[in-house]
Amino acid sequence: MNLVQKVVSSGLCTGCGLCESLAPKGVISLRMSLLGYLRPQIKGQLSADAERAISLTCPGVGVEHERGGENYDVNWGPLLAVKAGHATDREVRRMGSSGGVISALCIYLLESKAVDFIAQIAVSTSNPIANEVQISRSREDVIRAAGSRYAPSAPLRAIRELLSTGERFAFVGKPCDVAALRAYLRINPGAKAQIPFLLSFMCAGIPSENATRDVVRAMGGDPTELFSFRYRGDGWPGMAKATQTDGATFEMDYNGSWGNILGKQLQFRCKVCADGTGEFADIVCADAWYGKDGYPDFTERAGRSLVLARTKAGVGLVEHALADTAIVLEALPAADIARMQPYQLNRKQLAAARSLATLLAMGRTTRYKRLRLLRAGARAGLLDLVRNAWGTYKRAKGESIDGAVFQTDTTA
Repeated sequence: MNLVQKVVSSGLCTGCGLCESLAPKGVISLRMSLLGYLRPQIKGQLSADAERAISLTCPGVGVEHERGGENYDVNWGPLLAVKAGHATDREVRRMGSSGGVISALCIYLLESKAVDFIAQIAVSTSNPIANEVQISRSREDVIRAAGSRYAPSAPLRAIRELLSTGERFAFVGKPCDVAALRAYLRINPGAKAQIPFLLSFMCAGIPSENATRDVVRAMGGDPTELFSFRYRGDGWPGMAKATQTDGATFEMDYNGSWGNILGKQLQFRCKVCADGTGEFADIVCADAWYGKDGYPDFTERAGRSLVLARTKAGVGLVEHALADTAIVLEALPAADIARMQPYQLNRKQLAAARSLATLLAMGRTTRYKRLRLLRAGARAGLLDLVRNAWGTYKRAKGESIDGAVFQTDTTA
């Protein structure tokens, strides 16, 4: 069993697709498993060089900050600036999942000629509930990709082709995607000039593609007759909306779609993730939820983004976009992040306990270095740590977590 197979069989694969780019062409291809997750299917022999590169970059194997760690917040990672606000373009603000800041930054980068294109995920042109890598070169392209896509995506499966263009581009991806790409750039420093900006968003996990079909059915629709499907956006937080080929439309609010269905069918690696907040990005955005009774309030209103600049490049981009009036932001105390994103705070503080439980149950776990998980865990209650460790152990022992069975093949 090679390294990729070990990661998959241990439930630690994120489905990012980087292994497909690192292996010789045609040796690895990502396919949708029966459990509804993207998983690598191996069709040939992995070379020693490819396996070594995968071992240094795969976010299922390990996630590692470089030494230094200035301005590192134990709960939230590197923080050079904390702000909240929104895109000034009304359409961008509405179509984005929160305040549209990521989309506004992408449009600014294109229009200022800072990059040639944006590599990001958008709805598939052939399957309304699936995702695909989109090369965005215009405002219209970026808006097409706006809004959350709560389904498996593999933006790094195309990294080899994107770099082969010789053009400069910004990358937008999940925290695990960005961590993997940051690791890739460490072992391929010549590529850094081509990807000057890494943007991310806070992520609560990747649901199975099958969960989206469950949402459609719960709405009263037929997932085999879909013409289009939107998970969020077109408002804040926005409705999940399905449109069928016969013109019939169905909607469900955020609490119903994410809270009751999608969020309960996450891949195993997401349940033990220590970086839902995009610690490796230059800029990460999230919902800057307003509070109600100590919890985020999901009442529909004008969108607002939480914006964390983590690097000097990120700070510079935010400042230039502000000067160009592409976005409007106000400074925010770091203490306010926890009120807006309590789930992510809890997740970081329990990550060490969950990681240890995974190791004990599976014999493997994702290696996290310099994320200060022990210090974060010391801020959690002992009872919570024990409960989560035990729950993770039982889940790892009892669930079908590998997701590596395909329609026509027995294993990957």
